[in-house]
Amino acid sequence: MEGRYDVAIIGTGPAGVSAAITAKVRNKSVLLIGSADISDKVAKAHSIRNYPGLPDIAGSELAAKLQEHLRQMEIEITDRKVTMVYAMGDYYSLQIDQEFIEATSVILAIGVSFGKPLPGEDENLGRGVSYCATCDGALYRGKEAVIVGYAPKEEADARFLSELADKVTYIPVYKKDEMPADPAQLFPGIGNIEVVIAKPAAIEKRDGKMVLTTDQGEIISDGIFLLRESVSPGKLVPGLELDGNHVKVDRGMAANLPGLFAAGDITGTPYQYIKAAGEGNVAALSAVSYIDSRK
Repeated sequence: MEGRYDVAIIGTGPAGVSAAITAKVRNKSVLLIGSADISDKVAKAHSIRNYPGLPDIAGSELAAKLQEHLRQMEIEITDRKVTMVYAMGDYYSLQIDQEFIEATSVILAIGVSFGKPLPGEDENLGRGVSYCATCDGALYRGKEAVIVGYAPKEEADARFLSELADKVTYIPVYKKDEMPADPAQLFPGIGNIEVVIAKPAAIEKRDGKMVLTTDQGEIISDGIFLLRESVSPGKLVPGLELDGNHVKVDRGMAANLPGLFAAGDITGTPYQYIKAAGEGNVAALSAVSYIDSRK
């Protein structure tokens, strides 16, 4: 990766792809971070009828066209997870696994998070609760940890953590069609990972230990990792101003932090693909203006 990008864009739905294309057209270096398969929400849409020039298109077909447009523009997708974005004054530092990447401006296009945090989650974040096993796994060397995985891809983090911790309790919280027939066989040959089928309900710190309450009882460990598809914007970017679940932006899609912009569902209703693409374009143009004004 480059030393410092002009624009880092988090999210590969219509908003993120539109922003990346516009920034590239304006001759800016772009880091596009998100799923290489494009937004899962887009790919699973049955029929999209209000996207100009593409009448009654299936979501999977639109996703394929977005991928092809990125390929033609020579824009690569970095299929990794951003766990924190820090405002450093004249640039932003993005924590991606154990690596830190710098960008002059950032565009958030991560969709909207409707999920509520577990009771006790916010209070114990950084005090036994983490969103990144590869980032904080070394803290649990020789200890016991719990991973709540919200998608099958989080199983890789469980395998990684099992090489450090004495014991890993893995709780798969998957969609029904993603759950294997026999969850106990998720980690064959790895003796220190125990798979537990349970629904997390609350977190607390008790006598120096982390306690995860579930519908199957309590699980006590040294640390709890909550591995969701995305982190809510307020936790992703310290100091970011929100309006409920959404990022508060102006007409130029600028947030309250200089050089930070947002686009798409994350900025509020209507949750429409064409609206997201338009906002991605506006956010990128605003980011370009911000970058040029600093030179």
